[in-house]
Amino acid sequence: MDTPMGTAPARPLAVVTGASSGIGYELAGEFARNGFDLVVAAEDEEIVPAARALRRSGARVEEVRVDLAGYDGVERLYAAATAGGRPVEAIAINAGVGVGGDFARETDLRAELRLIDLNVTSAVHLAKRALRDMAGRGRGRILFTSSIAATMPGPFQAVYSASKAFLLSFAEAVREELKGTGVTVTALMPGPTETEFFERAGMQDTRIGAGPKDDPAEVARAGFEALMAGKDHVVAGSVKNKLMAGAAKVAPEAAKAAAHRRISEPGSGT
Repeated sequence: MDTPMGTAPARPLAVVTGASSGIGYELAGEFARNGFDLVVAAEDEEIVPAARALRRSGARVEEVRVDLAGYDGVERLYAAATAGGRPVEAIAINAGVGVGGDFARETDLRAELRLIDLNVTSAVHLAKRALRDMAGRGRGRILFTSSIAATMPGPFQAVYSASKAFLLSFAEAVREELKGTGVTVTALMPGPTETEFFERAGMQDTRIGAGPKDDPAEVARAGFEALMAGKDHVVAGSVKNKLMAGAAKVAPEAAKAAAHRRISEPGSGT
């Protein structure tokens, strides 16, 4: 539909989850600076000041404080995003958590089941809602935040790494299903990034937790550019991340697991 004379064209609408800090906040900033209005979501109260800061770019920003680890939380978010009748043009499914430690003898089952609920189940749920609408309109973009952890077994973060491998496989499969529809799916694959992830996962004493990390703003920029270009995936951050992802294509699974253990085992960073 043509825009009436004298009126500004409507800004497209993007949804970003896990947007109160880190990669999610920076992704939201990329959308805002590139002409999108936003619905941003997170479980913690920091989503309120995050939304306030994002409005300084001139975008209209609605924040939704919601726990996406439950079915009702995902439904509430998508209802809020579509309540005004505006189509969701892009969605960055970024919310996620980690759990570090020995799976058999140390970590908490409830924490790991919650990780699956948030990292995997909520991503599938939200994608189901958004992609039905996008496919019906013949346009839209979805970005899943996976990880280079998706390319290798992850001892001492076994459930987390498996969740990111699921997201990568899921994104690539759904992308193929949607070929020719006008809807694209992109997987963002960062390496260790300067966020609260390692503290929250209890991995500060690991080699990976104590080591150098990428700037979340640079990771988000790479993800946004890949999304807008319609790429299937992007390995973001340092050259080391790209080398690791490349090596993972040819290395045996047992060798990759042993290599990952050296950087993720508790105490390896001290």
